[in-house]
Amino acid sequence: MADTILIVDDEQHIIDLARMYLELEGFSIASSTDGAEALKRILGEHPALVVLDLMLPGLDGWEVCRRVRAESDVPIIMLTARSDDIDRIVGLELGADDYLTKPFNPRELVARVKAILRRSARRDKAPAGSMLKLGNLIIYPERRQVAVEGETVELRVKEFDLLQTLAENRGVVFTRERLLNVVWGYDFAGETRTVDVHVAHLRHKLRAMTPVIETVWGVGYRLDV
Repeated sequence: MADTILIVDDEQHIIDLARMYLELEGFSIASSTDGAEALKRILGEHPALVVLDLMLPGLDGWEVCRRVRAESDVPIIMLTARSDDIDRIVGLELGADDYLTKPFNPRELVARVKAILRRSARRDKAPAGSMLKLGNLIIYPERRQVAVEGETVELRVKEFDLLQTLAENRGVVFTRERLLNVVWGYDFAGETRTVDVHVAHLRHKLRAMTPVIETVWGVGYRLDV
């Protein structure tokens, strides 16, 4: 059965454009033009991924994302009509996995959808019983769980993937561009702010963790040795 992508936008031409390109790749498409309706469909129908516009009538995209994240880890790609960093940062902080700025290249949307779903599929196939222990940090890949000093820490999907990547390559310096490619599964210039926001989230949530995520100025990040 084809994965269902829910496209939420109050501009019908955006829905039609995204539908055309995603259906060509074999996806099943559902759509909504209203935030409240979209929320019900996301929580009731469990799509494989949601493409969510920020500027919606009634319940806006930020609020939809916030409510979804209280109950579900469904991947969310946010659409914003503005290039301002603030829209992107707020969306990422609310739990969106990625974002695109309108007008967008529909082929780029397809690439990002496929990359996120590939990552989710690999995550679901993680071998049972594995564990990674570094200092007071323990990662359980098959359970998607993290503990620091014995206390479970709740991480969102991309936060977990980012931490696991750094932990499995402790001491290795990753550029932001490489992290985009490994964790998010794509390589598009100008999107490295996504990485910075997720690193900031990890540092806040795992502030008691040893080892720590170090910034290598002018290059990227690594988990210290």
